[in-house]
Amino acid sequence: MLSRRRFLESTLVAAIAASLGAAEGKRAPRVVLRSSWQTVNIGDIAHTPGMLALLEKYFPEAVITLWPSNVDNGVKEMLAVRFPKLQFVGPKPDVAKLYAENDFLLHGSGPSLVGEKQIAQWRKQGPKPYGVLGITQGKPAAETVEILNGATFVYFRDSVSLETAKAGGVKCPVMEFGPDGAFATDLRNEEKAEDFLHGWGLERGKFLCCIPRYRSTPYWTIHKERAFDPVKQKRNDELKEHDHAQLRAAIIQIVRQTDLKVLICPEDRTQMILGKEILFDKLPDDVKDRVVWRQDYWLTDEALSVYVRSAGLFGNEMHSPIMCVGNGIPAIVCRWAEQTSKGNMWKDIGLSEWLFDLDDEPQLAGIVPAVLAMAKDPVSAKAKVARAQAILHERQAAALGQVRKACLQ
Repeated sequence: MLSRRRFLESTLVAAIAASLGAAEGKRAPRVVLRSSWQTVNIGDIAHTPGMLALLEKYFPEAVITLWPSNVDNGVKEMLAVRFPKLQFVGPKPDVAKLYAENDFLLHGSGPSLVGEKQIAQWRKQGPKPYGVLGITQGKPAAETVEILNGATFVYFRDSVSLETAKAGGVKCPVMEFGPDGAFATDLRNEEKAEDFLHGWGLERGKFLCCIPRYRSTPYWTIHKERAFDPVKQKRNDELKEHDHAQLRAAIIQIVRQTDLKVLICPEDRTQMILGKEILFDKLPDDVKDRVVWRQDYWLTDEALSVYVRSAGLFGNEMHSPIMCVGNGIPAIVCRWAEQTSKGNMWKDIGLSEWLFDLDDEPQLAGIVPAVLAMAKDPVSAKAKVARAQAILHERQAAALGQVRKACLQ
C-alpha cells in the first residue's frame, strides 16, 4: 500500500487545487486515460498505475477516467485502493458521452499504439485534443501516421521508435523520448510481500530476483480462444536453453560467491513453470538450498513490494526492471529481436552496461560479470540507478507538462 503520509500529501495537494478551481468558478479539467491492456502480465498492469501516479503528481487537480481494455483478476480493485478518486468506464463505453464530458484523451504507454481504434473514435467526435505517452513504434501504417500527426504530442519510450516514426512520416508538433509509464508505478502490498519473504527465508537486501521468459509468450496456454502457434513454440523450444544458460550461470555464481539468495519469479502467467524447468531444476544441489522458486502468479503491488526489498533484479523481461529502476532498485535486462526495440530505453536512460542482446553472441559472456558486479558493489549500482532516475524525472515532468498545457488551453 502507499504510505499514509504520501497518501495524505497527495490528497491535500489535490484538494487545494480543486478548491482553487471552485473558487474561480471553474470545473476541474477532465482527462480520459486509455490504458490497461491486459492483466496476465504484471508489467502490462503497471502501465496504468504508473501513468496515474504521474498525473497525480503533475496534474493533481484533474479528474481522471480510465478507459481500459481489461481490469479483471483483481486489478480494478487494486487500482481503486491506490487511486480512490479514479473513475472507470467499460471497455466499450459510449464514446460520444465520454467525449462530451472530458477535455483530453491520453493514450498511455504500451508496446504500440494499442488504442488506435479508440483514438479514431475520439477524433470522429470533434476537435478535442489527444496525446500519446510512452509507446514503442515500428514502421507505421498510413492510418497510424494520420492519427499520430493529429496528436498534440507523441512521446516514444525508446529512441529507436522515435527515429522509426520520423522516417515513417510522423510529423507531430511534439515528438520526443518519453519514459514508459510503468517507471512511476508505486503500488504496494506490504503484508503479502512480508508474508511471502518470511515464509521462504528471504531477508531485505539479501536476495536478487531473476525472471525467465520465452522468446514469444505462449498466450494459448492462458487464453482458451488463442490458437496454438507451432512456429512460435518451435522457436521457443529451440532457444530456451540458449536464452537462459547465462541466467542460470549467474544464479550459481551469486550463490557461490556472495551471501545473497536468489528468487526465481514471474512477470507473466506462463513463466512459473518455465522458471522451474529451465532454471531451478538444472541448478547444482549445493546451490538449490539458497534459491527460491515462486510457483504462483502475483499482482503488481505484491511483486513491486518484493522487488524494493531485493538487492536487484536480472532476467529476460522488461517491465519488472522498469519498475525496479523507477523505485531505486538496480536491474539488468536481457533482450532479443522478438521483444521489439523497447530494450533500447536502457540506453536512453544511461544504463547501457545493464542491457544485453542475446542475439549478439559476444555479449553473452558479459552477463554473469555484470550480475556479480551489481551484487558485490551495491553502492555503485544504486548510484547508476540514481543517475537514470534523474533522466526519467526530467522526461516525465516534460511529458506531463504537455498534458497539463493541452487541457488548460
